[in-house]
Amino acid sequence: MTVIAHISDLHITNNNSFNDDVLLEVINQINDLKPDMVIITGDITDHGYYTEFQKATEYLSLIDSPLFAVPGNHDSRNVGYETFEDMVGERSWVLTENDGLTIIGLDSSGPDVDKGHIGRPQQLWMENELNKSLENSNFSIVAMHHHVIPVPKTGRERNVLSDAGDILQSLIDHDVNMVICGHKHVPHFWRMENTLFVNAGSTSSTKLRGKDKNSYNTYHIFDDSIDVILNHINGKKVVLGKFNRI
Repeated sequence: MTVIAHISDLHITNNNSFNDDVLLEVINQINDLKPDMVIITGDITDHGYYTEFQKATEYLSLIDSPLFAVPGNHDSRNVGYETFEDMVGERSWVLTENDGLTIIGLDSSGPDVDKGHIGRPQQLWMENELNKSLENSNFSIVAMHHHVIPVPKTGRERNVLSDAGDILQSLIDHDVNMVICGHKHVPHFWRMENTLFVNAGSTSSTKLRGKDKNSYNTYHIFDDSIDVILNHINGKKVVLGKFNRI
């Protein structure tokens, strides 16, 4: 079994739109869980400022498990796309585990714009890595910040990927098992063909919709099934779905 913790939209900053007590509680919960890895799908910072990244790296250093992250639109503001590479890591990456798992991280952000875009070069690179995954019969996960499919109860749709149709076709054609995103601060999942599209809520931002609470997702990947679990900060866990692996 592989356990993955998925956090998103931390929005670390120096004002009251960021709740540091909540983030520390999430980190404690994740360290107690001892997942195989933690994936962050963007908006680690609120404005992309260097000082925010400094503060963010202090928090992220408290996570005991291996950490992999892609940037969000907020991270790419104010030359934050460069700071992300300096202080967090590559903006796009691929991870292949010996136990038959391939994870691809995509940068869907652009400098000082909120909309998401993958672009043809990055799409072709992703397809090449997914071809390798298919050849090895690996379980495949693609992580990005912006959502590919609109998320319910998030108001007027503005920031879905501008090339969502092309990316969606690539993901489906390559039988990707899971696509994980953030951005909207609302947890949700869709299932299309044999692919799960899972959005995480905001881990530690105070900018939440309606009665939503801060949360994070965990994925328990078994040989024959996948459990998708929504974790509320108060310790309540909601099983969003149990799915058989095809």
